[in-house]
Amino acid sequence: MFLRSICFIVFFIIVSCDRSDSDSLDNSNDNANQISASIYERIYGTTSEIYFDDNWVYINVNSLPDHGSPYYEGTEWEESLYVPYDGSNPFVSNFILNPNRISEQNILFKIPRNPSQSSVSNPTAMGPIGVALNGVPFYNQYGAGGNPLDQEINSFDQYNGHPAPGQSGGRYHYHMEPFWLTEIYGRNAFLGFLLDGFPVFGPEENGSILTSSDLDEFHGHFHENQDFPNGIYHYHLTSDAPYLNGVGYYGSPGTIN
Repeated sequence: MFLRSICFIVFFIIVSCDRSDSDSLDNSNDNANQISASIYERIYGTTSEIYFDDNWVYINVNSLPDHGSPYYEGTEWEESLYVPYDGSNPFVSNFILNPNRISEQNILFKIPRNPSQSSVSNPTAMGPIGVALNGVPFYNQYGAGGNPLDQEINSFDQYNGHPAPGQSGGRYHYHMEPFWLTEIYGRNAFLGFLLDGFPVFGPEENGSILTSSDLDEFHGHFHENQDFPNGIYHYHLTSDAPYLNGVGYYGSPGTIN
């Protein structure tokens, strides 16, 4: 009887230890994609301090680019930020200034702090799908009305952006590589986030320029880099369609207000 009791106690301790180890591993896996606050704080184009709760990151921006643009013509920022188009955008064959002008916005991005792969399809909507380091929104691969982007590319300025029409009139945004940021930080640099919380990088990786064929259907892949040494899924901008995002978000998107 005494021996049986000893065996039961030993068995209970072993099972309890195994369960405790398993719980610890599960928690570690849950937090595997938690991104350091210092990464989010690289987003400098905000109108208020970036703040966090356990599950979300809140980023408020005004969508005003910190670089010059012909789309500042006729605005309150014309004197300091208007520059004519200089012919340097390699995607533009015949620049056409669209009728919209940059205006100040008030956009609150609420994105997951612990991004993870979604089990369901989450296509991107028209309008902002992410935010660049300078607070300018990223848009998807479609132009106004869901039309192919190639119908609008000739309206992109020298930094590869333009302002939107309609209800969001004047909202400056990027569909493609933001040249201002890659000129400053490099074409291999971290450039912002999409709404599902996964980071966006430039078109270069390990000394090579990527194309869409190097990436998955969401336009990204899992890889380690200097910003995420343990590896993380991330998107890349490329010079070929779909430029930033493919069939939708890899993760579950947050919200925009």
